[in-house]
Amino acid sequence: MSEIFTDQLNRTVALPQWPPQRIISLVPSQTELLFDLGLETEVVGITKFCLHPAHWFQEKKRVGGTKTLHFQKIADLKPDLIIGNKEENTREQIEVLAEQYPVWMSDVLDLNSALEMIDNIGKLTNRSAKAEVIARDISTGFAGLAEMVRPQPRRIKVAYLIWRKPFMAAASDTFIQDMLNKAGFDNVFTHLTRYPEISIESLQAAAPDLILLSSEPYPFQEKHIREIQDYCPDSRVMLVDGEMFSWYGSRLLKAAAYFKGLVELVIC
Repeated sequence: MSEIFTDQLNRTVALPQWPPQRIISLVPSQTELLFDLGLETEVVGITKFCLHPAHWFQEKKRVGGTKTLHFQKIADLKPDLIIGNKEENTREQIEVLAEQYPVWMSDVLDLNSALEMIDNIGKLTNRSAKAEVIARDISTGFAGLAEMVRPQPRRIKVAYLIWRKPFMAAASDTFIQDMLNKAGFDNVFTHLTRYPEISIESLQAAAPDLILLSSEPYPFQEKHIREIQDYCPDSRVMLVDGEMFSWYGSRLLKAAAYFKGLVELVIC
């Protein structure tokens, strides 16, 4: 049976075979979602960055990186559906793939669009009931988080660093920005867009109460806390789990509780 869907870029995606039986996921957070939707046998290909679940990383065929896809490896898997993302994948490679296969694209910038993506992928893969449960549980978790952060006397000013040499931060128009906001933090770089390069001087001038060093894409470690602390002695510097702030699939089931723990740690 064939079906027609609309992706988050408002593209029409026709699936000659529905539900799909040979799915390739080009995005780590969406790969984890597909696992949690119960698509153990249907997913045949993933990227080298799709670390969760661990047994899929070991067993599934890898088709390159999110921005360095190997077309022949994809062709060998004969997919009847490829699932990608506007930010994670390159437009040029997606356009090539879309000439040959059904390619459904997500575009996630905040919690609402993440929930929409989960719902859409549930329909796309004939897993609507499971997707609805996941989305509902995520919404419940974030509602509880909102109740926790709302009474705080003032919002904590935060800088969220994703890269070193040069330093880069998460700014406006990013999913990370929305997660910071949901956790009750005010991003000191919201006047900038996306992932700007920042100087030490601009970090010092922003005077954040808290500087968060993400575990991805740059793997910040304990030694980097000392480095940043030397530059910004009046700021508190902490390592955080980047997956909780930037993975917008079923990892969000764990994110609200993680943010609650982080907030409790910061305000104590």
